[in-house]
Amino acid sequence: MPITLSRTRLAVAATTVAALAGGAPAAYAALDGQPPATTGAGATGATGATGATGATGRAYVETRLLFGTTRPDGGPAVTERQFTAFIDRYVTPAFPDGLTVQDGRGQWRDSTGMIERERSYELILLYPAAQGGSRDRSVEEIRATYRRLHGQESVARIDEWVRADF
Repeated sequence: MPITLSRTRLAVAATTVAALAGGAPAAYAALDGQPPATTGAGATGATGATGATGATGRAYVETRLLFGTTRPDGGPAVTERQFTAFIDRYVTPAFPDGLTVQDGRGQWRDSTGMIERERSYELILLYPAAQGGSRDRSVEEIRATYRRLHGQESVARIDEWVRADF
């Protein structure tokens, strides 16, 4: 018995395929490190739908740094007081307009192949995209300083293009 599709089913299938295909270029552009599209015809807006009204705000970079607290040499873990002092001394002067710190629990594979589980902190920085070059140097100095002061193998960094309005 041959399979037949109703016109309604066929129309729904065609619409779904068209919507998915139309959104793919914007998604791939974002994955390639390109800034998100701005407002205008065919731009991806706040709703994520092509042709929707655009997002408000200006272009920013959101940088997240992940700081572990367990020392690879077996020394005492970085305390909350030590981490707060680190933020006050090294991060706040470089990013005085604001930042966010969140407590976390993380795990990762260290250089010896062991899975390490530890208390961690996530630092979130938001700065205008136009300041990317100078802010990049500051972020790298923060990472290097924490590694040196607290005997860490690494500090993870994640950067994303976002739009923000205050």
